Amino acid sequence: MTNKSSRATDVAAAPIEHDTPTNSVRFAMVVLYVRDLQRSIDFYRLLGLDITDPHPERPVAAWKENGALRMIITTAPVAQRFDPNWIRPAAGGYQQVVEFFVDSDEAVDAAWKRLTSAGHKGISAPEHLLEPYATMIEDPDGNVVLITSEPAEKAPEESVAP
Repeated sequence: MTNKSSRATDVAAAPIEHDTPTNSVRFAMVVLYVRDLQRSIDFYRLLGLDITDPHPERPVAAWKENGALRMIITTAPVAQRFDPNWIRPAAGGYQQVVEFFVDSDEAVDAAWKRLTSAGHKGISAPEHLLEPYATMIEDPDGNVVLITSEPAEKAPEESVAP
């Protein structure tokens, strides 16, 4: 007799064949489909991201980090160009959670104050949620922005041969 739960555990513990340097999965970016492009650009700029201005004929703004594209902000007509059946989910609840790291608890507090003072809805005030100090704020489309204190690792100093 085969024990299915034991077998599922064995499968989950087995190494993944495609997990090699030539086939590794890497995070690329998040695409947010927004109702008001300029309002969303303003929000993410207030958060501290260097969001590009959209081209007048193409409603797409972007954020790059260290030269890599990380987030696209665009509108429903662009989504429908790729997927004609795409529709915005009904109101209620949020669609996405996007997390950003900042270097200190004070930076979390400052982001909370800056964004909520500008009228954006705070979901949870800065606190130690499950350990890291973090806060959650809604962007203009109801997506949740999680801002977490996670100091960047300092690059090791270059060793100089004597």
